[in-house]
Amino acid sequence: MFKAGRRLPAGRREFIMKHLIAKAVQGQDLDRGEMAEAMELILSGQARSSQMAALLTALRLKGETVEEIAAAAEAVRRFSPRLAVKGDFVVLDRDEINLDDETIAKTCFFEGDGTQTFNISTATALVAAGGGLKVAKCGARTESVFCGSADVVSALGVNLELTLTEVERCLEQIGLGFLYANVFHTSLAGVAQVREEIGVRSIFNLIGPLTNPAGAQAQVLGVYLPERIELMAQVLDRLGCRQAMVVYGQDTLDELSITGPSRLAYLKEGRIETMEIVPEDLGLTRAAAEEIRGGSALRNAEIIEQILEGAPGPRRDVVLMNAAAAFTVAGSAGDLREGIEAAKESIDSGRALQVLDDLRVFTARCGVYQHKDVS
Repeated sequence: MFKAGRRLPAGRREFIMKHLIAKAVQGQDLDRGEMAEAMELILSGQARSSQMAALLTALRLKGETVEEIAAAAEAVRRFSPRLAVKGDFVVLDRDEINLDDETIAKTCFFEGDGTQTFNISTATALVAAGGGLKVAKCGARTESVFCGSADVVSALGVNLELTLTEVERCLEQIGLGFLYANVFHTSLAGVAQVREEIGVRSIFNLIGPLTNPAGAQAQVLGVYLPERIELMAQVLDRLGCRQAMVVYGQDTLDELSITGPSRLAYLKEGRIETMEIVPEDLGLTRAAAEEIRGGSALRNAEIIEQILEGAPGPRRDVVLMNAAAAFTVAGSAGDLREGIEAAKESIDSGRALQVLDDLRVFTARCGVYQHKDVS
């Protein structure tokens, strides 16, 4: 097997990549060692862009397996920094979605089809942290009308330009750390252009939520295709996750939904149970998709603050549902109904809002020491 940090002769690299491309094109699955070898070459910059594009496309057309996804995620983890923080964490992440016609899902207002919800997962992270959980939440910015969680967190007044040490302190002291993808996933910078050029979903979209640097044993993962629910639960199991929920909801797509049925795969100690739930199962009232619609980053930040201040309605309810999943996988709630009560207490006590205020104060003090121009 290829070892990280070792550079192979050009001829050897060419042979490996061509062999693996041919195998995938023929519809054959790569074993864990082969996938790891390919990813090491890609992440270390030893694979040609054309070969990278060919392999990603071939894997997509064949259909990525549990072993291939797990091996790819493990490789990215080896090339990424890790957070040295004590205690148990909950990771809240969603399927990374390309901005293309095939895989588009909207979290901000945009004319056309797709969901237009406010940033539910950002609000969920604040509520979960307010309930006493330690939460690691990845985010990213976007250059388009779509607003990622990082755009909204910035609009909430939280500084995201933190060093690794500062994020560790933030998690220890406040219980919530936003992990800015451009800082923590620098190993993926070399593949960004290729991904953009091929323009379709690849295995990197699947592994993004699996490479959170906190290395948590509990995770809530949202996916935007229902057939991916059990697949990703199996991947999390392969990666050693102790307890997780992989969720897909009507209209909101990659979160539990207040608008209709949600499907989920619940991984607990190596066993996976799939089920369907509706809001009424959790004592909540079903709502229309328009009632959880968002807008710009500023508008979404305003909505989140209103929820944390106690505003009732469907927006609060959809956050309660998703925070309930976090409390359940963390073990602080026995089931989703108990998790709903924990989420209500986090908001109504003011603790969730306090987490946001603490984040603002803490992160405002970070990034003060800049390199000075002494020329």
